[in-house]
Amino acid sequence: MILQKLSILNYKNITEAQLEFSPKINCFIGDNGEGKTNLLDAVYFLSFTHSMFGSIDSQMMKHDADFFMLQGQYVSDDDAEQKEEVYAGMKRGQKKQFRLNKKAYKRMAEHIGFIPLIIVSPDDVTLIMGGSEERRKLLDIVISQYDNTYIDSLLRYNKALQQRNALLKQEEEPDITLLTLWEEEMAQHGEIIYRKRNDFVERFIPVFNDIYSKISGEHENVSLRYVSHCQRGPLLDVIQRDRYKDRAVGYSLHGIHRDDLEMLIDGYPMKREGSQGQSKTYVISLKLAQFDFLRQTISATTPLLLLDDIFDKLDAKRVEKIVKMVAGENFGQIFITDTNRDHLDDILSNGSFDYKLFHVKGGVFC
Repeated sequence: MILQKLSILNYKNITEAQLEFSPKINCFIGDNGEGKTNLLDAVYFLSFTHSMFGSIDSQMMKHDADFFMLQGQYVSDDDAEQKEEVYAGMKRGQKKQFRLNKKAYKRMAEHIGFIPLIIVSPDDVTLIMGGSEERRKLLDIVISQYDNTYIDSLLRYNKALQQRNALLKQEEEPDITLLTLWEEEMAQHGEIIYRKRNDFVERFIPVFNDIYSKISGEHENVSLRYVSHCQRGPLLDVIQRDRYKDRAVGYSLHGIHRDDLEMLIDGYPMKREGSQGQSKTYVISLKLAQFDFLRQTISATTPLLLLDDIFDKLDAKRVEKIVKMVAGENFGQIFITDTNRDHLDDILSNGSFDYKLFHVKGGVFC
């Protein structure tokens, strides 16, 4: 998919913008806090129906505004006549509106995967340094873009989990029949999610290893290991085995909501052993591997790639390899932000592809 035009009104610090993009590379240069990342967040919003920062929708409005609006015009990779219009808007105090070609979705989740997208940003270091929730989110974001049944199972599992936890928190003993009902619902959808996650990780690891090797020059050996309570036996048995412990703490200790993706370098946890440069190379490789995986999985379109200020703390050789990789023919439309024009000049001088360069100051693009 290619984003041809983007209209923005009152989104964060962007009062108004009407932008037309290159089908290949779009570069945004400016100091921190000027609005570069907000522009990428607007593009992300039109793919995922929410901000990449997980903020409340109303917080996306400019402080002194009563509404915000985003509208993107897209075309197919191989058919410029096939146009798609995506609209997102919200008035203060009202529900968000989200439409494709002027038609509202019955469920927002139906839109996920229509415009596949991968973003690489400095915040990705939380994949290594943060809790397991961040790594589960990584799995969920990728799988939901090529498997439209995944989100449904995830929503059903999370609803059952919330209901079970509510029963566990009660002062009086919970209704055992109702508790069992929610446990069975958790187990049914949890095992579906586990199989989909496990299948993804098995297919993803070789892609990730290949990209990391190319960027690092084969200086380190990296690996991923998926860990789940489903690996201990039937999930219903695992959940029910420690009911008394769950009752004591007031929440569910077992289930796919505790899954993790261990990140290793030379057989040891990256969190403990990796340098800043290695950690950054690791997460960039993870994201570029996600892009490559989606490109091969979703045959109808190439994902958008957003690179937000990713070159800091990387040595020159690794920057050069990333630049050459993203400038190659395997990548489609790319949006890149940086405070340092030298990195972008390196990218633009690397080939004869089409590009646009925007300077950003105070939410204004020129």
